Amino acid sequence: MRKRATFVVLAAASATALAGLSATSAHAAGSGDTKVTKVVVNGGKNVVIGTSGAKKFTVVITAQDNSGIEEADINIAGPSAGFFQPVSKVKCTAGTTVTCTANFTVDSKVDLYTNALAGTWYVDATVIANDSDYFMSDKAASFKLQRWSKLTVNASPEPVKKGKTLTVTGKLTRAHWDVFGDHKWVAHGGQSAKLEFRKKGAKTFAAVKTIKTAKNGDLKTTVKASVDGDWRWNYAGNTSHGAVASGVDFVDVK
Repeated sequence: MRKRATFVVLAAASATALAGLSATSAHAAGSGDTKVTKVVVNGGKNVVIGTSGAKKFTVVITAQDNSGIEEADINIAGPSAGFFQPVSKVKCTAGTTVTCTANFTVDSKVDLYTNALAGTWYVDATVIANDSDYFMSDKAASFKLQRWSKLTVNASPEPVKKGKTLTVTGKLTRAHWDVFGDHKWVAHGGQSAKLEFRKKGAKTFAAVKTIKTAKNGDLKTTVKASVDGDWRWNYAGNTSHGAVASGVDFVDVK
């Protein structure tokens, strides 16, 4: 609970520090030739977190200054006053063009106290050069921190006669984050999912149809059986929820 209590305070402090910036530079300010040219969060992938365990990821910024970089401060901020600091000191390489790496750890049951924390997050970066030039931005880059999705599939009957009806079902669930520690998997209704098929011997799946999950997260549709192959469901995700493809169910067509 200690981390949760610090979120609002830290976020407010960050906002106060940026309050003095002019309207034309609401998200960035600096002096001299110091600049940030690149920001990569989690290797370029969304940060997707489930109902238990700790997610470790990095934020790596590339910065430049003719005098070299003395130090960098990197934090991340998101909706619902979400705010995280690195678990260790930010480390920068040497030279006039450097990479600075911040290590983060987010524990689902400790740090994620509401589903409202899922969505678009921003990197808050300050870089100070050896000659005291600097760059600072509360939105140096954006990324998605998402609730983990799960998806199942089942095709029946197995085997099935050619030309007969095949019923394909599934269920879409998502991670639930709660301040009282009630972290569990809950139904995700009203979401579009694609039914996909891969013919035996083929390498790729092809979309067959798209349907929406029921209120309880269930998926159900029918198709005509024609050839042997794998069936699966595919959910594209959204800003707050991670994309997921189900496992595959191979059906033998007689």
